[in-house]
Amino acid sequence: MGDAAMNDPQCNRYARELGLTVVSANYRLAPEHPYPAAIDDCYEAWRWFLQHAEQLGVDPERIAIAGQSAGGGLAAALCQRTRDSGVQAPAAQLLIYPMLDDRTALRDDLTEIEHILWNNRNNRFGWSAYLGSDVEAIESTPDWAVPGRCNDLSNLPPTWIGVGDKDLFLEEDEAYAIALQAADVECTFVKAPSAPHAFDALVTGAMVSRNFLESADDFLKRHLTADPKL
Repeated sequence: MGDAAMNDPQCNRYARELGLTVVSANYRLAPEHPYPAAIDDCYEAWRWFLQHAEQLGVDPERIAIAGQSAGGGLAAALCQRTRDSGVQAPAAQLLIYPMLDDRTALRDDLTEIEHILWNNRNNRFGWSAYLGSDVEAIESTPDWAVPGRCNDLSNLPPTWIGVGDKDLFLEEDEAYAIALQAADVECTFVKAPSAPHAFDALVTGAMVSRNFLESADDFLKRHLTADPKL
């Protein structure tokens, strides 16, 4: 499930309110297209954007990679891949309640909790579909398949990670933020109180959603716009 058009309202808001040019890429979906199909598609989209930045009126030195949920995991993986491949790195990465670590799917204590919108049974199916086999049988994963398993997080771009404190991904997201900071990567971690997965889309007008989006916007302004006070 999922399609780039689902994020048109958010992308339009970034363009309208922050003056950003947004490229939103569709990628092939598992289980029909397991790893590395999705990250390959994202990588090609990144290269395309860099090649066409000038004609789009974009400064190639001020482009962020962003994503939410599964797309947030792909955004994190893409940043690792650009670093490892010697391709121009993004100026920043914005990870919105990202899906980062398949090992969460094996935790029975989390499976017992009925997380709103995305529970650990869904999580196990999702990771198994993406990696091509049940997560219980996986001991190691290829590069860029599971961002949370990466042992070297140095030289990654400044990062914003936001997640609700009732989200299944809370612990893996916080662990990733801590690991980035330990690797001397600038990282802002935002934990939204009493908030489940995708809460900002469910209750767009709530104060917790507005504060969450404001923090993300401030991060993008600092790293992408000519005038951070925009």
